[in-house]
Amino acid sequence: MDIAKIAYQLEHSGYIVLSESLVADLLADLFTRCHDDDSTRFHAAQVGRGAGKQLSAIRGDVIDWLDNSHSTDQAYLACMEELRLGLNESLFLGLFDYECHYAIYGKGNGYAKHSDVLQGQKNRILTTVLYLNEDWHARDGGELVVFDSTGKTIVTTVNPTFGTMIIFLSEFFPHEVLLSHATRRSIAGWFRVRGS
Repeated sequence: MDIAKIAYQLEHSGYIVLSESLVADLLADLFTRCHDDDSTRFHAAQVGRGAGKQLSAIRGDVIDWLDNSHSTDQAYLACMEELRLGLNESLFLGLFDYECHYAIYGKGNGYAKHSDVLQGQKNRILTTVLYLNEDWHARDGGELVVFDSTGKTIVTTVNPTFGTMIIFLSEFFPHEVLLSHATRRSIAGWFRVRGS
């Protein structure tokens, strides 16, 4: 990853879309890992935090948190650690933790407009989404629509094509996942600051 380029874009626009975010071998391994047929790995996503977590009609994905004991997940987490250290050095963000999960949206599912900052807390500073969809076409839908801080104006629309990653400041960009017309796979993650 070109950390200097990422830092510059985050400082000047608050987000960046990378078309070639990771090396091909790691992308291939993540693709395979997200296509695992083990139905016990993935479970319905919830909204909220801690005891307030609950299922909600606003999102329709199933998720599996990355496992640091799995070599593929370790490799991805190592890349995110390199990004964390680089952004802390460049932008003094104070990022100390990264959490992420695989997310799979089946046909007809999406995620209504929302913010990644959990209510009442400054907990997530930087959001990352990596897409793992080969042969994705416009007719497949599932775009990520990113809005300005008012939630009224579209800033960018990202097609969830293989290897594309978006990184954005969590507090400033409400966003939604449009309905998917094919199975849509990604890794969603968040960098946090200490004490959040």
